[in-house]
Amino acid sequence: MKQLTIKQVKEATGGTLLQGSEEAAICDISTDSRKAEGGDLFFALIGENHDAHVYLPQVIEAGCTAMVISDEAAFRKLQGRGERKGAELNAVLLVEDTTKALQDLASYYLRLLDIKKIAVTGSTGKTSTRDLIGRVCSQKYKTQKNMGNLNNHIGVPLTILSLEEDTQVAVLEMGMDKFGEIDLLARIARPDIGVITNIGMSHIENLGSREGIFKAKMELTNYFDQTNTLIFHQEGEFLNKEQIHGSYHIVTTGIDGKSDYIISGIEDFGAEGIQFSLEHKGRLQKFRLPIPGRHNAYNSALAVAAGMQLGITMEEAAAGLAQAELTDKRLTVRGKNGIKVIDDTYNASPDSMKGAVDVLMHTRGLRSVAVLGDMFELGDTSSSQHELVGRYAAEQGVELIVAIGENAGFIRKGAEACGHSNVLWFSEKKEFLKRLDTIIQKGDVVLVKGSRGMEMEQIVKQIME
Repeated sequence: MKQLTIKQVKEATGGTLLQGSEEAAICDISTDSRKAEGGDLFFALIGENHDAHVYLPQVIEAGCTAMVISDEAAFRKLQGRGERKGAELNAVLLVEDTTKALQDLASYYLRLLDIKKIAVTGSTGKTSTRDLIGRVCSQKYKTQKNMGNLNNHIGVPLTILSLEEDTQVAVLEMGMDKFGEIDLLARIARPDIGVITNIGMSHIENLGSREGIFKAKMELTNYFDQTNTLIFHQEGEFLNKEQIHGSYHIVTTGIDGKSDYIISGIEDFGAEGIQFSLEHKGRLQKFRLPIPGRHNAYNSALAVAAGMQLGITMEEAAAGLAQAELTDKRLTVRGKNGIKVIDDTYNASPDSMKGAVDVLMHTRGLRSVAVLGDMFELGDTSSSQHELVGRYAAEQGVELIVAIGENAGFIRKGAEACGHSNVLWFSEKKEFLKRLDTIIQKGDVVLVKGSRGMEMEQIVKQIME
């Protein structure tokens, strides 16, 4: 992080200095009282289930002497605990809303940097696409991106505030589950380039329809003008040049031969990765990636298109993608005791479930096993979408389907409707874990996937023990 003064923070947030000096310097931002230390500026955030003002004494004990608060009474209480507490505080800023103050500081901080910003959103594949864009851009520029799943109204500002002064490209994944959330993140970051991976079923419970999901994702362009570029994979009903209009530039990827970047010749080598060709302006380039999943050809094409907007060549992009790695728990392949596990436990949607099944079926082993958990936030479509996943797994030839969770009973129903007889259903994960050792066998290739709330990584952990 570029060093800031309290004076700059005060200017960015509109805060009032209750104690300390405007010239005090800060070197990092903290929102976790357990990790705050000297040189940090601590933001006392208030969430649905916690109020960080309660932990101000611990923050001070850890050596953090600068803070942004919205509860003046908490500060006065600190002063009342003795002279030592008050003397230790180098700077205390009072703001109306600490979360908004964090967001305002992030926006201010970006204006201090000479940096290109690429924002990535979509129903599925946004983290993988973020990682791939980061890999492409790092071939030519110093590039930083969100760590882990820091992609929301707090995570994106924290990512921005972690950018080093000499960073040239920031790749910012933006997540949402309600209207207005992408608008907020776009207003903070003001991206130069926007990337939308796809429009699927994720969060349809909150957004009402795929059209609603499309409108929410398109909030990414709310602050675009003729200097900006939107990149998307053409997929029919929503993401196409006929549907999308604006003063900004549009760049498309696709397999229909009409896109700016044309994907062809996808070869799936299962756990060993994929290969595909990409054509742009009559130039054909072959790509080989060490990561699994045919869908990552689409994600990679988006990454190449984004990189080329910044002057990166197809050859440079190919060299970067040849070294690609994805964030943990996204089609990570592990092995132990003769069992190969495809760990895709981070989250799940109908489209990503089908993509993971494809990876399973292209990975060599004695028996294919799909352990599939509930998918959340599908609203009224939940039962039908779970059934479709069950049908798909059966049609692709998965030898053993294990469905886990109340909604996953419809996965079993869909598979059995296709005549698949080797299906097990457990309404609770703990019941499957009791029988895991008798179900999973040496030589199996096991896909484990489900929504985040299902904590399917517990199954991976038990298999790997």
